[in-house]
Amino acid sequence: MFILQGEELNSNGELYIQRYPKLELNLVDGSSLVVAVVLNNIPKGTTQVLLRGNLSKVAYAIANTLCERDIKVATLYKDEYEKLKLRLTSKSTSNLILSTSYARKTWLVGDGWNEDEQLNAPEGTLFIPFSQFPLKKMRKDCFYHSTPAMVTPKSFTNMHSCENWLSRRVMSAWRIAGILHALEGWNVHECGDKMFNIEEIWRASLRHGFRPLAIPA
Repeated sequence: MFILQGEELNSNGELYIQRYPKLELNLVDGSSLVVAVVLNNIPKGTTQVLLRGNLSKVAYAIANTLCERDIKVATLYKDEYEKLKLRLTSKSTSNLILSTSYARKTWLVGDGWNEDEQLNAPEGTLFIPFSQFPLKKMRKDCFYHSTPAMVTPKSFTNMHSCENWLSRRVMSAWRIAGILHALEGWNVHECGDKMFNIEEIWRASLRHGFRPLAIPA
C-alpha cells in the first residue's frame, strides 16, 4: 500500500516514519516524478529560468538538477539565493544567479509567491508550475503549463481526471508516483528529505504508458 503525503501537513510523510518505524507500507510523496515532469516541461534549448515560490523539497531538486545541466537558475531575493546556494553541489553554484530582473522567459513557480509578479514577465513568457494547484492566469500574451501531470495509459478505463483543473485522462504526478512504485515493486520510502532517482522514475513512467503533456502553443 502506498500513500501520497503533503510537505505542509507532515513533512512529506516523515512524521509517520518517525512515529511508526515498523510501518508495513511505503510512503511516497511523489517528489521525484514531479521534478522529472517539470524538467521535461522546460522547452529544449532553454538556457535560463526564473525560480519563484517557496523553497520546497521539489524546488531545491529542480534548481540543483538544472544548475548541474548548465542551465542558469535566477532568483530575485538574497535570502532565497543563499538558501539555494547551500543546497547546490559545488560544481553547480556558478549557475545560480541573484537577479534584479524579471527578463527570463521561462518561469518555474511554486506556492507562496505573489502572483501579481506575472505582470512583470516579458511577453511570451512560459509559466511552469511545480505546485499542486494551478496558477491564476493573468496574462493573455503568455503561456501557462499545467500543474505537474501526465496523460494516463490507454489501458486505463473509466478514467476522467484526478483534479478538476486537469483534462480528461490526465493524472497528477504525485498520484502517478505511487502507482509506479507499486508497479515496479520499489520497496522504499520517498518522504521527508528522501527522493527517489529522478531519471529512473521518469523512464518507468514512460515504460508503463504514461505520456508527457504538450507544451501550450
